Parts: sequence; C-alpha cells; structure tokens
Amino acid sequence: MYTRWITERVERMAQITPAVFLQGARQVGKTTLARQLVERGLYDAYYTLDDPAILESAQRDPVGFIRDLPVRAVIDEVQRAPELLLPLKMRIDSERKQVRFLLTGSASPLALPQVADALVGRMAVLTLHPLSQGELTGVRETWLTRAFEGDFRIQRLDATPDEVWRRVQRGGYPEAVAIEEATLRGEWLRAYVNTLLTRDVRLLSDIERVAELTRLIQLLASLSHQILNLSNLSRETGIAYTTLQRYMALLETLMVVVRTPPWYANLSKQLLKSPRVMLNDTGLALALLRKEAASLDEEPQLRGRMLETFVGMELLKQIEYSDKPARLYHLRSSKGEEIDFVLEDEQGRLLGVEVKSGATVGAGDFKRLEQFGALLGERWAGGVVLYLGETALPFGERQWAMPVASLWSQN
Repeated sequence: MYTRWITERVERMAQITPAVFLQGARQVGKTTLARQLVERGLYDAYYTLDDPAILESAQRDPVGFIRDLPVRAVIDEVQRAPELLLPLKMRIDSERKQVRFLLTGSASPLALPQVADALVGRMAVLTLHPLSQGELTGVRETWLTRAFEGDFRIQRLDATPDEVWRRVQRGGYPEAVAIEEATLRGEWLRAYVNTLLTRDVRLLSDIERVAELTRLIQLLASLSHQILNLSNLSRETGIAYTTLQRYMALLETLMVVVRTPPWYANLSKQLLKSPRVMLNDTGLALALLRKEAASLDEEPQLRGRMLETFVGMELLKQIEYSDKPARLYHLRSSKGEEIDFVLEDEQGRLLGVEVKSGATVGAGDFKRLEQFGALLGERWAGGVVLYLGETALPFGERQWAMPVASLWSQN
C-alpha cells in the first residue's frame, strides 16, 4: 500500500473547514486514502454510495441519512446522490464547530452545481491524481520547492533513459501499476476507460454515442499536451462542434482529461490564450494508442508529447500536495514560440520549464527561456530544461539542465 503525500493536506484542511472534497478520477486511490484516514482516527465512519443499499437509503431519505451520520464521517462517491448536499449544508450550518466530513467524488465538484452551490464557503477541494513517481518509490518529492529557490547543484543521477520510459509506460493508476506484465496492464487500462465511458459518463449526462467518446479520447491521447483546437478536433472526429464541447466538458469533469491554461500578462498582445489538454496518465494514453514506449523512437512527435504529459502530470501532483501554492500554465505566442510549462508561485514568481526528449542538451535549448526571463525581470525565478540525460548542469544565471528523474530524486 502506498503512502499518498496529499494526506497531510487533507488532515490540515479538516482542522479548519467542516467539509473536504477529495476529487479524482476513478481508481486513483480515493477510497483507499479515505479508509486510511478512518483508520488513523481523523474520521469515525465510512460510507460509500457505490454500495446499492447505502445509495438507496441516501436517495430515499437524504435528510434522515445526513442527520444520522456520525459527526466525523466519510461519504465516498458523493456525486451519485447530489440530493444529499442541501441536507449536508444545513447540518454543517447548525453544527459547524462539531462536524467534520470528507466527501470524495470521481467528478469535479466545480462542474456539479448541486455541490458547488450547497457547500460554497464550507468546503475545501483537493485533487488526488494517479500515483506520483515519488509515491511509487516512497520518496517525498521536493523538486518544485527547490526549483523556485534555485536550490540545485551539479550532480549525476542514476536514471537511464530506458528507466524513465519504463515509468512513462507504467503510469500511476495503482491497480495498473501492480500488474507487471505490460500487455495485461494495457488491457486493464483499456477496460477502465470502457467502464468510465459506459457507466460514469451516463451518470452525468445522457450520452448514447459512446463510440464517439471512445474515438475522441483516443485522439486526445495521440495529441496529449497540444493546443486545444475544437474546430480541428471536430473535423478529425466528425463530431459536431457543439457536441464536442459537451464531450470535452464531460471528460474534464471525470478528470481523465486535464486542461493546462495559458499564461499571459501585458508583456505582449501576441500571446495566444488557448489552453492545452492532456490525459491524466501516460500509461493510460499509451494503452489507448496500443503503443509501447520502446517504439516511440519511430514517432518523435508522439515521443515528445508523451514525455511532456508525463512531466506535466508530475508537476501537477507536486503542486497539489505542496505547502506552497503554485499554478501550472503553458505559453505560446502567435509566432509559434513556446514554453512547455510556466509555474507561478504565490509571490508571483515565474519558473519556465522546457521538456526535451533527447539525452543531450546545449545552450540553444535555453533560447526561449532566456527571452521570456528578460521580459519578466524581477519576477523571473529561472528556467529549467528537463532532458533524458543523467547529469544536472548550470547553463547561466538561474538556468539549469536537469534530468527528468530529478523530479523524484531525493537529491
């Protein structure tokens, strides 16, 4: 069983707010974490709405169900009975200093009006992603904090490109990770997507053309971490533009698709404001595409997209459990100049991150980071090129080339 680094944040928020909503895609480990918190004594009881009897009780008598809950209780998969939210709000308002509830859901509460309206001001929202590389090995990652402070040194890491690609292929879904055989793991992941699209989507919306959604998510896997262009997607898939908007919203609500917003300020009117989207797990993306990481050498574009997605998700995982808030963006100008990721901390400092799927790095790889840093001046925390080499090296003031493995290294 893996230790999830977000546990400390859940415990901290439970002390200051009456309700914590732990959101995450299905099978990322929400139920396991919720049960662990009950075992640790943070909550007294656990109820899952995946249990038909409990679900029927909650739906038939939501007021009575909430009234009779222990003062510190977990309700798992709460999106299955949104009628519980108004009674929950009423109980929180009447017993605010006594009650502590943990709600979990496989759909974002921000997309569920019943949740957002009922618990605004009463609920903290945290996101559990698939396992991070540090969680898989028991190492608490500190890269994000060190990056903003420039706390790096020249060093060699014992992580070959083959090891990195093995991690990309494996992904982070706990049940999939436990399957050693790559072929069987791929079958599990594809079955997971099928269940998601045939069951969970229909809980949120009346969708009949599941085949269209399947085709869409496969295309998104191949285009992971690319600019979202719905017009092009509509032409590629043959799905009507308005229908496509609805499908994208559903996949984001289920949190298998993650949106990376653009960063922009008054530096230039030529910065594009379109988001990028990526699947929440590279293991899932490669399973949908029926690709082996070893074969990506023959498809350099897809190789680059998978590595960018892998890095982006590892950064998001570190952001989610970090004590110091940060946000993840991308940057692209109308001239096609791009920075893969831009991180902004609570002080407004900005860190640029480029991802290179090669094992060598040179001064030219820092060109866009240098240009961006020159425009930002004091706000610029530095630029990092993450690459598939094994040595961390300085490349000028506040500029570092670092192995991708540094994201989960203890050093």
